[in-house]
Amino acid sequence: MNPSARRFCLSSFLLLAAFQTWPLAPRPLPASEPADEEAARNATSPLAANTPLPETGLVSADLASFDELMRSFLQEHEIPGAALAVAKEGRVVYARGFGYADRERQQPVEPHALFRIASVSKPITAMAVLRLVDQGVLTLDQPVLELLPHQAHLPEGRSQDPRLSDITIRHLLQHTAGWDRDVSIDPMFHSLEIASALGTPPPATPDNIVQFMLGWPLDFAPGDRHAYSNFGYCLLGRVIEQVSGMGYEQYVREQLLAPLGISSMQVGQTLESQQAPGEVRYDLPRERFAFGVTGDQLGRRVPRPYGAWSLEAMDSHGGWIASAIDLVRFGSAVDRWQDSHLLSAESIAAMVARPEGSAGHEEDGSGKPVYYGLGWMVRHVDDEGGLNLWHNGRFDGASSLLVLRHDGLCWAALFNTSATPDGQAPAGKLDSLLHRAANAVEHWPEHDLSAQD
Repeated sequence: MNPSARRFCLSSFLLLAAFQTWPLAPRPLPASEPADEEAARNATSPLAANTPLPETGLVSADLASFDELMRSFLQEHEIPGAALAVAKEGRVVYARGFGYADRERQQPVEPHALFRIASVSKPITAMAVLRLVDQGVLTLDQPVLELLPHQAHLPEGRSQDPRLSDITIRHLLQHTAGWDRDVSIDPMFHSLEIASALGTPPPATPDNIVQFMLGWPLDFAPGDRHAYSNFGYCLLGRVIEQVSGMGYEQYVREQLLAPLGISSMQVGQTLESQQAPGEVRYDLPRERFAFGVTGDQLGRRVPRPYGAWSLEAMDSHGGWIASAIDLVRFGSAVDRWQDSHLLSAESIAAMVARPEGSAGHEEDGSGKPVYYGLGWMVRHVDDEGGLNLWHNGRFDGASSLLVLRHDGLCWAALFNTSATPDGQAPAGKLDSLLHRAANAVEHWPEHDLSAQD
């Protein structure tokens, strides 16, 4: 560490100590392939005598393997509610709700129920950036700082890390920009501390967070390695705003989602009193509380899903709410880009390309079979170029998964809790099991449920 950065970190010791007492965002799980058979059998063993949970949506005998999996999975792992949608070659063939959207009120999950999708927001932001690249407004190797008007927050006598000027749009998309929350902090979950440091009213806005972090030293040189960064995608949201002249959410909804016929997706809000019509209530396996960071709950003891952090400030890295149907329509449009005209062939190729250096290669120089592309985890599944793309997400009270499989299948699973009794994310545990359920289908229906909306 250079002397300037060392002095910066030492002077920030008290602030950093406060940060470390707050939870960090969970990491995405690199899976999306079948687990070994013994683990899969153990994970799907149904409970013996449990009261059946409510189910909604069209039943198809051909797709019974998905029903059986979801029933047993929710019972086995004590999950209040979930939604699952599956598309085949662009057609939504399965969309069902299981369990309770609100357990206290005994309201069932409907197929169109809205859930917080957490980091599944990142592929949405990445696709918006790539559309701007296709339109000639951005280039992937363009330096980010030249696009942003934010002035760094620098305590007296401190200087900005010069390596910040080397960060490109591609670095942000690939999580190789230089921030590592295991080394320093994830600023997106420290709203009160950042607002206090800047002398602004809480909660800290995305612009506040950018201002603060531009005065924070990088943890490694841009491009040196991969380290998952929520803040990097916060910056991408601000880039979208600067070059489009529109608010981040407005741009995504008008320029990306509306052409696909998706209207219900939106950036969610923090407090329970602000939830959108049709949005589920978020549940935790045990009651967990924190001090509120926003609104009339500021400084009060609040349930963690409703005020422990500002969802609005997480817009471009984790703020969206969506239905499972919304997500498979979006995912299918990415997968079938020739039909949807969502992106160019060049952008699709860049999206799935292996990153340079250690982010995409082993120590011996061979390519990693799994890596983070531009907004998606990528797995090579065969020697013919078959790829599985996916992303998952997790907040207190929510767990999500979106998968684009190499054979034209796309599915999305959403949960209104963030942990099974053993502390694992439901979406991560379900991932490999969904591959087995899909492989068990002998005949895929010809209907398209999205055409009935």
